[in-house]
Amino acid sequence: MQTVEKPWGYEVWWAVTERYVGKLIHVNQGHSLSLQYHVQKHESMYVIQGEAELLLGEETRRLKPGDAVMIAPPTRHRLTAITDVDVIEVSTPELDDVVRLEDRYGREGTSTP
Repeated sequence: MQTVEKPWGYEVWWAVTERYVGKLIHVNQGHSLSLQYHVQKHESMYVIQGEAELLLGEETRRLKPGDAVMIAPPTRHRLTAITDVDVIEVSTPELDDVVRLEDRYGREGTSTP
């Protein structure tokens, strides 16, 4: 397992294989991930605790514990924490496949995990 600190919280990478990746994503209240999309990476998210707003394409969804969503490439998306929120993410293994369109932490355009 590996913990990766982020400006919005942290990720715990609990499974990294050639075929899939499993992460626990913790986002602090009021913080957002980048507005982003992936060229190849396919993600599925499941909310464990807390509440968040997910911009998915042109639609905004409010997520609460027990909600799940699949994000196919190249769908634009951004998760914003309404409260502290913990999300399980399972994805294909392309960890560097991130195109950041907007980012409040100055990381636009980068493709690092």
